[in-house]
Amino acid sequence: MTNLIETVLLDTCPSDLVQADRVHTSLYTDAKLFDEELDKIFYKTWIWVAHASEIPDNGSYKSTYIGKQPVIVVRDRKKDVHVLLNRCRHRGATVCEHKKGKTNSFVCPYHGWSYALDGSLRGVPHPESYADCLDKGDLPLVSLRVEQYNGMIFATFNDQIEPLVDFLGPARKWIDLFMKQGAGYPVKVSGEHRFRFPGNWKIQLENTTDAYHFPLVHKSFLSSVDEQTLELFDFVQGPGYVEDLGNGHSVMVMIPDLVDLEANLDLPIPERFEALAQELRNEGHEELEVRRIVRAVGGSGFNLNLFPNVACSMAFFRVLQPIAVDETEIHHAVITMDGGPAVANRYRLRLHEHFQGPMGFGTPDDSEAWERVQKGANAGKDLWIMLNRGLAGEKPSDDGLISDVSAETGMRAGYQQWKKMMAVPAAKQGE
Repeated sequence: MTNLIETVLLDTCPSDLVQADRVHTSLYTDAKLFDEELDKIFYKTWIWVAHASEIPDNGSYKSTYIGKQPVIVVRDRKKDVHVLLNRCRHRGATVCEHKKGKTNSFVCPYHGWSYALDGSLRGVPHPESYADCLDKGDLPLVSLRVEQYNGMIFATFNDQIEPLVDFLGPARKWIDLFMKQGAGYPVKVSGEHRFRFPGNWKIQLENTTDAYHFPLVHKSFLSSVDEQTLELFDFVQGPGYVEDLGNGHSVMVMIPDLVDLEANLDLPIPERFEALAQELRNEGHEELEVRRIVRAVGGSGFNLNLFPNVACSMAFFRVLQPIAVDETEIHHAVITMDGGPAVANRYRLRLHEHFQGPMGFGTPDDSEAWERVQKGANAGKDLWIMLNRGLAGEKPSDDGLISDVSAETGMRAGYQQWKKMMAVPAAKQGE
């Protein structure tokens, strides 16, 4: 009989804290482990930092974090993208405090050192005091390795890491499917809201591919929609599935008919979108384009988790930022059609607000559940978190492992990658 209360010493190897069907509660509560995660995961792998639409022009920038380190994502005069440590090379002050904007340079407010968009040191006030002991070429803002896939910008501190396309692996085809929400227009991030919850970052990571909770936690959302939408979201016992895509990535397919938004456009338009379809027709859009736009407005039928910090979640980007072992910041970024019909984008924003918004029916319920998990993690130091749902029915797929839609396959995928990265001695990582 399986012992659910197997004692584990917290100074043991982190890989011992992750088993095939469970993880130790200390992964939520041990501050030492949290610091080790920053070093071995967030500072060693590819981290999502922006969508290309957030920095559209020369000089456009966005400030964010990789782990706990502040960075600037910026497009230079040649339209190349750079990710720079937000730290003056003189005395360490941040050189950018705005969340986003457009600029010609970054200037330290403390002593006036100025940097070009590519991070090179451009000017130093009163350089004569340095005589010949200052070479500006030696002191640029620290630049990280940057690569992109289909508009998604990733950066890493690890110069020896595999190329981004290899890291993403089979997840690339799901990114491509997700981007079909542009309906022929470029996908655009059109704002976000941020909030924090008192819980560990991995609690949120688990949630993105957790269908099991949906009918219980989101009763208020389900009570707010029409019968046709309610039937659409009754997917826990449906034909969907969860698939482990390797490298900690996973996908949860809730509504298989909406995986490819450009397929079966001849199907009837859902009743809730008939008014939108008619407005588009009145604007002069051809029927095929109307159907394509309407389908895109409703969002994709899946959640894609990209380890460790971003999800392409049905119709928005969900980004997590670890703050402390028991605190996490979440960014929910809504996506629209850049240059697309204004009426369609308004529908998209209203749908986002309905579930993901701070006054919506989904996010507040999720965040309370996450908070309760963190609170409960402090009860019983030798208890394990069970992740065995769907394990018996899990089988190999072309891209990894697959099980039913309410299985915990996606969580197991993330924790196996956690185990792999945390087991590597610090001196070996990056070699």
